[in-house]
Amino acid sequence: MARPISVLELTAEERAELDKRVRSSMTSKRDHLRASIVLRRTQGMKQAEVAEELGVSVACVNKWSQRFELHGLEGLVDREGRGRKPSIPLRKVQRVISEATRPPAPRTRWTVRTMAKHVGISPDSVHRLWAANDIKPHRIEQFKLSRDPHFEQKFWDVIGLYLDPPQKALVLCCDEKSQVQALERTQPGLPLGVGHIRTKTHDYRRHGTITLFAALNYLDGKLISRTKQKHSNVEWLRFLKQIERETPKDLDLHLIVDNYGTHKHQNVKKWLAAHRRFHLHFTPTGSSWMNLVERFFADLSQEVIRDGSFANVGELIGDIESYMIQRNLEPKPYRWKAKGEEILRKIERAKKAQAGVVI
Repeated sequence: MARPISVLELTAEERAELDKRVRSSMTSKRDHLRASIVLRRTQGMKQAEVAEELGVSVACVNKWSQRFELHGLEGLVDREGRGRKPSIPLRKVQRVISEATRPPAPRTRWTVRTMAKHVGISPDSVHRLWAANDIKPHRIEQFKLSRDPHFEQKFWDVIGLYLDPPQKALVLCCDEKSQVQALERTQPGLPLGVGHIRTKTHDYRRHGTITLFAALNYLDGKLISRTKQKHSNVEWLRFLKQIERETPKDLDLHLIVDNYGTHKHQNVKKWLAAHRRFHLHFTPTGSSWMNLVERFFADLSQEVIRDGSFANVGELIGDIESYMIQRNLEPKPYRWKAKGEEILRKIERAKKAQAGVVI
């Protein structure tokens, strides 16, 4: 009579964790193999079948099957003291980590090679240590803390429009993208092919600039726009009149704008006083990130302007308008999902860090 095949049993949590280790591209080959062995043994496969399928010995399959059966997920972890001893002295490891944010003047940051030379280890070792400790000195993120004395009041005013839009009204994120340059590359890019990336010349000819006015409908993602040579209060007022013409007359209009001077010009205020359905909500000073039309401007720059080549301003305007038409045919709404309280906590932590307070 054949010997019955032992089948490993898993809890729901253990199965979820093992499935995660098998699927994740970040899992080491060692952990991926051990998880694969256990999962196959739970399916009733013989040890020899598992060994053949994974290309390992039967002894290997037996070892990790028994370890899991006795100790669960903990059994798949190497015991302390096993394996090759670290070859990098502890003091050098500490220097690689502790000095990562303190490059010597006039350097502004370390690279793996300069740090390796500084400490006396290989660049690969520096890279591994930084990766293991989530240290990324090459990355820089821009930020600016608002000094607006009414920051929190304006913050909640704008966030409230996103999280709880008013009834019988439109929420329009409005701004102008000024100094959009019509740049013409001096030579066409090289032909694309297998193994070839896009190319563009580093030099260009300037053919003037334009200003793009845009109003993004927060609810459906559609855009109202116009392009002009300037961006004074005259052009801004004309844009407001365009919004007046192109929106339903029975709806109030809540416009989210920044603190640019043209938005508060006396001519603008006078016109708004006569058009009561317009309500302006100003973002805090230095907080343009709260206006979702800036996200659209980023998409426009990346997909049309940045890598384009325009022989004149007319070509630039034509490409922008074509892009706008396509967007409005298949609008892409942006949704505000961040919680206001968490944003304020992050800002407070940043202020304390900037002031030198240990958090």
